[in-house]
Amino acid sequence: MSSVLQLLLEGESLDTAQLAQILDLSEAEVSAEIARLQAEKILLGWRPVFNPERAQEDVVRAVIEVRISPERDGGFDRLAARISQFDAVESCYLMSGSYDLLIFAVGKDLREVASFVSERLASVEGVHSTATHFMLRAYKEQGHLLLSPTESGDKPSVSP
Repeated sequence: MSSVLQLLLEGESLDTAQLAQILDLSEAEVSAEIARLQAEKILLGWRPVFNPERAQEDVVRAVIEVRISPERDGGFDRLAARISQFDAVESCYLMSGSYDLLIFAVGKDLREVASFVSERLASVEGVHSTATHFMLRAYKEQGHLLLSPTESGDKPSVSP
């Protein structure tokens, strides 16, 4: 993994001048490396991490386990690519184990996500079954704890 990519993934929001200083490179070298990573589709974008409860975001998130049949020439890829194109799908992963695809989906309410699963996803040819799990609360997101120690619900230690 390139050192620029590593810093971008771990380093909050650093500009090219800060990256150059940390890596002892010129700003031009850092800019060229970022351009290369983007051109080669290694670096696809930056995504902020936020706490949905504090942002009061009116979005329902779900995790959906999907069992599918691989296609003769395309395996799982063609069907996964088709499913990934739905607007409700944030992320889609090929998995090992009791199901084939793990999908992270969003909607404005439970009904919208349920409708997506029952009317659009389950009706795709090659989809055998789905299991939908609605996310109720986030505790950690991309390495960031979302609750302060006073919100965690842990009782303080009792001393004798």
